[in-house]
Amino acid sequence: MFRTHHPLSPTHRPASATHRVPSRAHRPFRRTAGILPAVAVCAALAGCSATPPDAAPPAATASSSAGSTGSSGSTGSAGTASEPSGGSPQGEKAGQAHPAGVSIPSIGVNSTIMRLGLQADGTVEVPPAEQGMTVGWYTGGAVPGEPGAAVLIGHNDTRFGRAVFHNLRKIREGADVVVRDKAGKNVHFTVTGTETVDKKAFPTDKVYGATEGSTLRLITCDGDFDAAGHPVDNLIVYAELR
Repeated sequence: MFRTHHPLSPTHRPASATHRVPSRAHRPFRRTAGILPAVAVCAALAGCSATPPDAAPPAATASSSAGSTGSSGSTGSAGTASEPSGGSPQGEKAGQAHPAGVSIPSIGVNSTIMRLGLQADGTVEVPPAEQGMTVGWYTGGAVPGEPGAAVLIGHNDTRFGRAVFHNLRKIREGADVVVRDKAGKNVHFTVTGTETVDKKAFPTDKVYGATEGSTLRLITCDGDFDAAGHPVDNLIVYAELR
């Protein structure tokens, strides 16, 4: 039997609880304009979760909800995650082609992309367990290919079995990550490194903070299980625009 893994949910919130998350995650070498919505972020996934910088958004939890592209749904409870207060997420811009699909040839990933916002408690949503083979894009971050840090979240496993990012731990530096927008344009990113972190110490700033160029972060759950059957770590993959 599989234990439910949520790629990003446990402890981060964008900027409303524990940390404040700028609209874009930043790594030491990055700098970009933009501030993630204020929500507490614990960059851990409940099953797995990711957190925006400045407000370390709590990683999306196993119960977080996310809808299919263009809408929100729920992983089990009622309601959808609320969007960051203050209007549209920083990643949303009128007339802009948003991400529709992602592929990582080296590990066999080929998925459509759904939109993920924030839950009512300020934590980042994760894809519903029923859609474990679908990757989610955190709309409070950058649009892939635009300046800033774009964040994609996916499950490792769910109660239904292996999920889209199950093999993410096998990715290697130099790997190609291709994000396709709704207009059919492909944007290529090159993996520069990976990091496994305790969900309780999620590097919100590094992941969601401002960056100089266009960067991408892929997040899922990893590590041993806690008493509740949830992974205790998050695996983060860092990539830069090719």
